[in-house]
Amino acid sequence: MNIKSEILLRVRLAFVFIMFFALAVVGRIFYVQWGMGDFWKKQASEKTTKDRVIKATRGNIYALNGELLATSIPRYKIAFDPTIVPDKIFRDSVKYLAEKLAKHFGDKTAEEYRQKIRDARAENKEYIFLNNSLITYNDKRKMLKWPIFNRGRYKGGVLFERIDQRYMPFKYLARRSIGFVNQDNGGAGLEYSFNSQLGGKDGRALFQRIANGIWKPVYNGEDIKPDPGMDIYTTIDINLQDVAETSLLSALKEHDAHYGCVIVMEVNTGEIKVMANLGRVEEGDYRETYNYAIAPQGVTEPGSTFKLASLMALLEEVNIELTDSVKTGNGVFKYTSDAEMRDSKLGGHGTVTIQNAFELSSNIAFVKLISSYFGAKPERFISYLKSFGLADPLGFQMAGTAPPNIKTPKDKTWSGISLPWMAVGYESQMSPLQMLTFYNAVANNGKMLQPIIVKEVRVADEVIQSYNTTVLREKICSDKTLSKVKQCLIGVVERGTASNIKNGNYKIAGKTGTSQKFKNGRYTQSYYTSFVGFFPAEKPKYTCIVVIDEPKGIHQHGSDVAAPVFKDIADKVYALDVEMHKLLVKNSDRNYSFPLIKSGKAEDLQYLFTEMRVPFKSQQAEEWVMAGVDQNKVQWKNRTASINKMPDVKGMTLRDALFLLENKGLEIKIKGKGRVTYQSSEPGSGIIRGSEVLLELD
Repeated sequence: MNIKSEILLRVRLAFVFIMFFALAVVGRIFYVQWGMGDFWKKQASEKTTKDRVIKATRGNIYALNGELLATSIPRYKIAFDPTIVPDKIFRDSVKYLAEKLAKHFGDKTAEEYRQKIRDARAENKEYIFLNNSLITYNDKRKMLKWPIFNRGRYKGGVLFERIDQRYMPFKYLARRSIGFVNQDNGGAGLEYSFNSQLGGKDGRALFQRIANGIWKPVYNGEDIKPDPGMDIYTTIDINLQDVAETSLLSALKEHDAHYGCVIVMEVNTGEIKVMANLGRVEEGDYRETYNYAIAPQGVTEPGSTFKLASLMALLEEVNIELTDSVKTGNGVFKYTSDAEMRDSKLGGHGTVTIQNAFELSSNIAFVKLISSYFGAKPERFISYLKSFGLADPLGFQMAGTAPPNIKTPKDKTWSGISLPWMAVGYESQMSPLQMLTFYNAVANNGKMLQPIIVKEVRVADEVIQSYNTTVLREKICSDKTLSKVKQCLIGVVERGTASNIKNGNYKIAGKTGTSQKFKNGRYTQSYYTSFVGFFPAEKPKYTCIVVIDEPKGIHQHGSDVAAPVFKDIADKVYALDVEMHKLLVKNSDRNYSFPLIKSGKAEDLQYLFTEMRVPFKSQQAEEWVMAGVDQNKVQWKNRTASINKMPDVKGMTLRDALFLLENKGLEIKIKGKGRVTYQSSEPGSGIIRGSEVLLELD
């Protein structure tokens, strides 16, 4: 083969190779275009468009009387399509729009906003956020009147992207009970426990991805609108909640405690009126960080409040009387060779009755009694605790409610000291709500009710679901035992460890508790203090438990720390609940008891007396009066309040006194708190406008 033929062969081979390569490329193009077209279209669509979830507006949470505890408030981010605005309108109005934006947000100058909008229009950007700040609905309405924006979405290019924010009108009040739901659908409290009802049904909408990772809504008519959540109505009384939290916070600060908890329950219904939880935070203040009322963080050894269960077991098991005696010795009792029990009183209580032992909270008495009657059969004692409802979960409506832990002889940790320690509230753990439910059953004549905090689920005024009172146990013990333990609980306050909270208006029945904290394998000198009981004792309406953990200082017992908080709350509940006050019934041996009302506006006092069913003489009165009592009826005594004379404001509230005096042109100086007890200018004297009057209050 000559050189020419060889060259031609090589050329032909190269041509054939190029032809096959070209055909392969063309074939691949056809395959990609038509064979894989749907696949790549889908990939492109997923990169540039996305079907996104539109969150439904959450339902509201209401308190007992319809006050809002939590609601969703719409907020908006303002977006803009500058390309949609006609040239003339854009040129004439963009300057004024920029000035409005600069004045409202204050983060850029008007020229900077103007340049941002012009650059976006020049670059043909169809969707920009003018500012990342969230605005209110009122701001949105105001902005819709601004230049360009007043043309609306389709002609003016403005778009307000809605973002719901959860808002609690009472801020920190009952915050942990209200709870939350986070981005991962975890959470706590009512928000989490009733998330399926509150959350509603999310919608869906198509969004298109544009520059800088911004997603723009595409209105293609196929959007699925979200369904808003339902509302839940709770049993929480916001007024009592405020009272309880205020009293608890004061005590926590006074004793520099770790945390505190208060629960108030209505005896006949099991409805929770108050659930307050305050824990110390790093700043040294107190916030609702955990729900100690129900959560594992609040499950601990209850201490002497558990002696009620021990006493009930004794009364149910053996034929003993409260007047029977028990020897407690000098305050130290060795019940094994290496274990002893002590009473808090130095030198001991000596020989006391069983009722005295309960009222004085004698550990030695209860160790001796329980060991004597149940030492050979501890399972029998445990069976009584179970029959009292202390070992069963409550089935409370809130997620995360911790179950109780009652030790049994089958447990690996059971030892020779377990039974005597259980007798006085150790080696068993339970939440404050569990203990309160037990005491509530005693107050409710033995009927144990399941605690309830949510009454209804509604859509507008339509009730979708109701939650009624559930009876957990019809009778936890005999009527005879109930009568005796109620007598002992009253005695604790009348003459026992809680005699410091005794008062003359109504009786309290309850029990103090102080338990040492178990840390690092041993019991320490830090304490868990509590008081749990019910009031009024004769006809109980509310049960309440107060827990204060690790108080500091010289006062570290339930009687000194938790009991005063209980009384403070009970006093305020009593004052707010007119139904708890005894009706004023005429008695031949004594006069009526009248509330302390000294002076004020006649119209207001008449309304108050009518509501409280206080008898008063119907008579013509001046606008401002004193209230006196004559023949078991309130009688008005007119006050001097003429234009040119100094009125008598002694006995008035500060509000009424200020109203009277300031309307006469006087300058008021105030000293003290309460009602007016002294005024520097004599009643009936002449008035010099602008002069100063000192009011002393007490």
